[in-house]
Amino acid sequence: MKKLLLATASAALMAGTAFAGSHSNEIKIGVILGFTGPIESLTPHMADGAELAMKEVTDSGLLLGGKTVTSVRADSTCVDSAAATAAAERLVTSDGIKAIMGADCSGVTGAILSNVAVPNGIVMISPSATSPALSTAEDNGLFFRTAPSDARQGVVMSDILMEQGIKSVALTYTNNDYGKGLADAFQSAYEAAGGTITISAAHEDGKADYSAEVGALAAAGGERLVVAGYIDQGGAGIVRAALDTGAFDTFHFPDGMIGSALEENFGADINGSTGQHPGTDSPGAAKYEAMVNGAFEATSPFSPESYDAAALIMLAMQAAGSAESSDFKGKVMDVANAPGEQIFPGELAKALKILADGGDIDYVGATAVELIGPGESAGNYREIIVKDGKIETASYR
Repeated sequence: MKKLLLATASAALMAGTAFAGSHSNEIKIGVILGFTGPIESLTPHMADGAELAMKEVTDSGLLLGGKTVTSVRADSTCVDSAAATAAAERLVTSDGIKAIMGADCSGVTGAILSNVAVPNGIVMISPSATSPALSTAEDNGLFFRTAPSDARQGVVMSDILMEQGIKSVALTYTNNDYGKGLADAFQSAYEAAGGTITISAAHEDGKADYSAEVGALAAAGGERLVVAGYIDQGGAGIVRAALDTGAFDTFHFPDGMIGSALEENFGADINGSTGQHPGTDSPGAAKYEAMVNGAFEATSPFSPESYDAAALIMLAMQAAGSAESSDFKGKVMDVANAPGEQIFPGELAKALKILADGGDIDYVGATAVELIGPGESAGNYREIIVKDGKIETASYR
């Protein structure tokens, strides 16, 4: 009996060792985005972008001697900081992720950063959190973003409107970190350029009726209504109420309002409306779209930024020779910027080999990545206009 027990214990130990060995070859990266909530129509394309980069790296067999990369998705909700924090904690404690691609909306991103990433020493690269407040958040060198700060978007939005001869606007914004930060940045830039904001009013998401809010905006007047909200939530409600009451028929949309749902919800009713979201016409953007090949919406806001965020995480790991955030956090800026060989979408295997051989890369990616200051994108924008019910590119900035 004793020999049988020893044999059984030995077999169990060997099986456990084999199991551990098979999983030690796997690196898990958390993908935490608002799969439910006010931008849920955008996040599937964002997650798909990040996971495309992970598949590319896994297929190469070149990351840290042949490790595979697995995506672990979690729901940030975009707006519920407690739920987002709990989801991120599960990624770290239960799933054993080594880094986070995300989060998405600024408020939940800040909550995850302070409550989960910093205490656990986990690198986060957000593709879409744009609040200027995140530029000065205490992050211990762990937080980066591939979308530019709304301090930049506010200036771009002001430039577009002034160039169109729009000298007065009414402004409404979703009542959270993203909306308030963008509204403040825009108001400062627009008024400095000589524009007039007739009213700046917050709106709450989740309401069934926005007629009162639109009534106040209409009473203040303005040549156009700027809606700094969410396309799957209150922002859409504001636009619908404005159209139904005849208060406004042209609008200006920042990034949270732009997506295929804008066309589906309003079509030709918003012809002549304008807007902007992070985007570029760089060679990398075309390469990314060709790689996607219609599998998902490659031009959906923040999808290219998500590919780039995931790519930067893995390239920094390779540069550091380690998948531990404490080791590779200092390499993110190095792989993102010159000097080094320029790297575009579809060239991650090439980048991994260069790094493994001790060389340098300059990751350009899908969005002409250049990280500045506190680890954030220098910023490029796609200006859009709605014609015949469709979103068209007007220019890039």
